[in-house]
Amino acid sequence: MPRCPRCQSESVIKNGHIQSGQPKFACKQCGRQFVEASQQRLIPPETKALVDKLLLERVSLAGIVRVTGVSARWLQYYVNQKYEGPPRRAEVPVKKSRLTIQCDELWSFVGKKAKKYWVWLALDVETRLIVGCFIGARDEAGAQGLWQSLPAGYRQCAVWYTDFWRAYAKVLPSKRHHAVSKQSGKTSLIERFNNTLRQRCSRLVRETLSCSKKGINHIGAVWFFIHDYNARQLGRLATATTRA
Repeated sequence: MPRCPRCQSESVIKNGHIQSGQPKFACKQCGRQFVEASQQRLIPPETKALVDKLLLERVSLAGIVRVTGVSARWLQYYVNQKYEGPPRRAEVPVKKSRLTIQCDELWSFVGKKAKKYWVWLALDVETRLIVGCFIGARDEAGAQGLWQSLPAGYRQCAVWYTDFWRAYAKVLPSKRHHAVSKQSGKTSLIERFNNTLRQRCSRLVRETLSCSKKGINHIGAVWFFIHDYNARQLGRLATATTRA
């Protein structure tokens, strides 16, 4: 019998097989399960970079496994860590000029359609940056979460355009809040961004097999996309300023 790689104990028993048929062992002293002469496959940085790009496209995890050749188990662990990392707040500069924000809510679900997760979004009209986001219920608490997610400068000065959902009126400052219809065009930019989210994130598609199974991953995936979108938008703004 082999020795335990953790405690070097010889008190080891057989414990079935792994998928390839190689025997698996378990240590009676420390409980470690292991495979004799295991050859751990290291994922190169180039593959991880490709996975990061594919996570920002409308590709399921199973599709990423097929494209990159990584194992489904490794990918799930990697995704779990990746989606825990993004800050749950938009990191954007606050302008000193007049601030105008468009807001909207995006329906999504986790596990099953009865378990709804509403994505509340706020977009700066001039810069096209997502300046606030909250994911939760479609009620006053959700609107309050969106309000709290915004930088202080936007909460103090911005003019708001939303639809007629009543939760907005309970949270946003009445003197700076305007409830408008879709036909007015005052919320067209945020509605277009909602379409972008659904087009790029497979777990946000209405009819999908790629739905999130865990709420924390669902929230992390949305924030992961928002941070990438804002970074690209800031890059375009910087390029336009330099050319001007």
